[in-house]
Parts: sequence; structure tokens; C-alpha cells
Amino acid sequence: MSPRSQRPQPPPRALASLGRAVNERFGGAAFLRTSMRKAFPDHWSFLLGEIAMYAFAIILLTGVFLTLFFKPGMAEVVYDGSYEPLRGVRMSEAYASTLRISFDVRGGLLVRQIHHWATIIFMAAICVHLLRNFFTGAFRKPRELNWLIGIGLFVLVMLNGLFGYSLPDDLLSGTGLRILEGVVVSLPLVGSYALMFLFGGEFPGDLIVPRLYIVHILLIPGILLALIPLHAIVLTWRQTHTQFPGKGSGNRTVRGYPFFPVFIAKTTAFFLWVFAATALLATFFQINPVWLFGPYDPGAISSGSQPDWYMGWLEGALRMMPAWEVTTFGHTLPLSVLVPALVVPGLLFTGLALYPFLERWVTGDHQIHHLLDRPRDVPARTGIGAAGVTFYGVLWIAGGNDVLAHTFHVPLYWTTWIFRIAVLLGPVLAYTVAYRICLGLQRRDADLVAHGLETGVVRRLPSGRYVEVERRLTSAETAAITDPRPAPAVRMGDRPEHDGVTPPETRTALGRARLALNRRFAADLAQPPRRSEDTEIGPPRK
Repeated sequence: MSPRSQRPQPPPRALASLGRAVNERFGGAAFLRTSMRKAFPDHWSFLLGEIAMYAFAIILLTGVFLTLFFKPGMAEVVYDGSYEPLRGVRMSEAYASTLRISFDVRGGLLVRQIHHWATIIFMAAICVHLLRNFFTGAFRKPRELNWLIGIGLFVLVMLNGLFGYSLPDDLLSGTGLRILEGVVVSLPLVGSYALMFLFGGEFPGDLIVPRLYIVHILLIPGILLALIPLHAIVLTWRQTHTQFPGKGSGNRTVRGYPFFPVFIAKTTAFFLWVFAATALLATFFQINPVWLFGPYDPGAISSGSQPDWYMGWLEGALRMMPAWEVTTFGHTLPLSVLVPALVVPGLLFTGLALYPFLERWVTGDHQIHHLLDRPRDVPARTGIGAAGVTFYGVLWIAGGNDVLAHTFHVPLYWTTWIFRIAVLLGPVLAYTVAYRICLGLQRRDADLVAHGLETGVVRRLPSGRYVEVERRLTSAETAAITDPRPAPAVRMGDRPEHDGVTPPETRTALGRARLALNRRFAADLAQPPRRSEDTEIGPPRK
């Protein structure tokens, strides 16, 4: 092959002319050239956000198909479709059209199940992606806005999932709407007015499904279409990408592969894998068989009714809460509904939204962070995250307390009281255990740097003593432990009293609380150990 043939060939003249014409009118050529060379880290955990984005794309595509056949009406019709057990039964137009999609539209059931499974995957990916960002400190400066957008997306997707599986108007989804009606009407002062506004009259009315349909396919998806690119592309593109500590990684450098062609090829293949996994789930694992539940009847309820998993924690909170009521100024406040349906999610989502700012206030850390923390290096944050996951998990499991009681043949009240106790003690225990595990992993890291990796080979020294041979780790293998990185907290040791004058930070209760929290947070932060001289045999262990 001649040297001339090995030179890169220029693009076709027509394509070059088109590119030049577009750039002359709209600009952006320099930005595109820079973007094509942007480095993306190759760690597997960064794919979690991509799973959510691809699941959202699948939801949109299948949702467009379903809107062609679904009829969001609550007028009563007599079913005369293909499903024999329900033929001749009076039902709403929404339920009848859902049965038609499932049994009479070619590919309709498969698309319905792909749509539902994609929503399940979407929510799961968001949750795990959020946890990854929390435990690694990816929410810190300059990404606080991205964290807030992510929390907003989490809430919107959860609401849209609730509205989506309420649309078929079957017995299960109608039971969920009945719970929503109970929550709305329990609001003090405005509950009855909000109920009339939402349902257009007494429950169930004839407007709720059409209204939920508009919100489900237009309002919330439109907001998501605006926020997801901002969250996943614009802000991330304009900022340095986060990465884990390691050889070649730093707070000012990014180690990874260019967006084009490496990342583009990998992410396209990953989208196909996500779609294939969703299609396989929809093909072989039945979900939401509405024809088994029948049309919604306000006077009926099915046994063992369970919502989709991402709403299970709210169900669990409702089941665990005691039947408390408070009467004040002539108004009755049903705490058994208000606390689990409003106070618990309010505390959870408000706490998530405010946490980056609370941690910055406690730690005094105002640095720019592009390098992530390993969870073991910040035990206090990891413990808080473990406590939150345990609190959520106990609520989630409690949503199936009747199923657990039936399966394990224990009284229902036993399971209820077990979960009431666990939701209070579980987070405390989880924080303690996670904290201690982090300290143990820190000591293991220090031991690996100082002594090396155990090989299992025992050697006898000339003195007759037996020692285990340990392989020294290379600098690349220990870089994640030993390389310097920005400290996650600034130690705010209180200044001593001088001539009877106390330091400003200790003069208020809030200042003293901040100092106490700062000491607790910074008490056991990992300190990068120093490497000792390389040798094949490490010092004997005590």
C-alpha cells in the first residue's frame, strides 16, 4: 500500500459544503470539534444514568404507539372484545380500550408490557444513579444544580408512573386512585375543595382518567424532555466530568476515551442492550395483567393488592402508621393519612434536596470537586446514606405486610409492629454498621500499602522463622488510596477562650451544633498513607 493511500481522505465535497454552510449560518463548529474530543471516564457506574436515559427513550416510543389506541374516557360501555371472561360486562371506555390493546391490536400486549417494564427500569436506574452520586459526593460544588434537577426528575417520574398505571381504570389502579382520594380529602381546610377540583365531583367522577391522561402524556413528559437533556447533557457537557481517584485521574484532569468515536459506539451498543433486556422482560415476564382484575368497582377490592415497587414505600408508610387523629379548632386531622402521605415524603425529598448545602455548612468545604470520594473514605456520609436506604427499605417491605403475614403464617399485627420498631431502630443500626465497615476498609487499604497483598505462600527464613510472602502493589494499583485529593471537610476546631472572651463560633447554640457535627463528620476521614520501600517479604504481623 502506497503512503498516499494511507493518508486520511477529505470528506466528500457535498458534505464539506453542507457543513461549511451550516457553520456560516448557525456557528458551533469549534464547539462540536471540542465536544467530539471530550473525554468520558470508563467506570461501569457511569452507565447507570445512561440506563435511565435509554429507558426514558423506550417509554416515549412505546407511549406514542399506545396513544393511538387508548381511549381515555370514563363513559360506560359493554365489552364485546376477544377476552371471553369479561364479554358482556359493563366497564369504562378506558378499561375497554386497554383490553383491546392487549388482545385485539397486533403487538399491543408486547408494547404495553415493554412500556411498563421500561418504567420500572427507569425508576430503578434513577434510584441507583442517585445513590451512586450521594455515596461518592458527586453532588458537591459545582454540581448542586444538577443534583436538584435530579431530585425533581425523581419526583416527576414517580408521579407520572402513578398516573400511568391509574389510566386503565381496572380494579387495582382504581384502588390506588381511592387511596389518592383519601390523601387529598384529608388535607386540612382545603381537602374537600381539592377533591372537587381534581376529580370534578364526588369520587370517582367521570373526569379523573381524562385529566390524568393529559398530565401523563403531555405535561410531565414535556417537563422531562426539558430537564433530562439539561441534567444529562448540557450541565455535564459544560463541566468537567467526575471520575474516581486512580492512576492518571485528578481534580484537573480526566482519564477516559473521546466522545467520538469510542463513546458514541459504546453508548449506541448499550442502548440496544437496554432495549433488548426490556423486550425480553416484556416477552417472558407478565406484568400488570389488567384483565385478571376486572373493571373498577368502588365497593370491591382485590386481596393482596400491591402497587408498583417505586410506590411501595408510601404504601408501607400508610400501613404502619397508627390510627391517630387530632381535633383542633373544630377540624379533625387524620394523622394516620397526613403523616405517611405528606410528612414522610416531604422529609425524604426535602432532605435529599438540601443535603448538599447542609453538608457544605457542616464541613466548611467550598472547593471545586471533580474527583469523587470512595464511600469508605467518608464514613459519616456513607453511614447517613445507609441509614436512609434502610429507612426507605423498611417502608418498602412494610407495603407487603399482609403478603408476608400470609406467606409465613404470622399474625398481621406482628408484622406491623415489627416494621414500626424497625423503621426507628433500623437506620441507627445501619449507620453504625456502615461506619464501622468503612473504618475496617480504611485499615485494610493502609495494610495493603504498607505490607502488600497476601499471596498464601509461606517461606522459611534462614533463622528458622516462617513468614508469609506478600506481593508489593504497584503505584498504579495503590493510586486510588495514596494519591492526594481535595479534602471532603475542613476541620473547624474551636478556638480557645481569650481573656474571658469566647470565640464567635461557640456563642450560639447553632454554632456549637455546627462544631459538634463538623467534628463527627471529620473524625475518621481517610488519610492517604505513605508507601514504604518495596520488598518481597513484609514485616511480621502482630
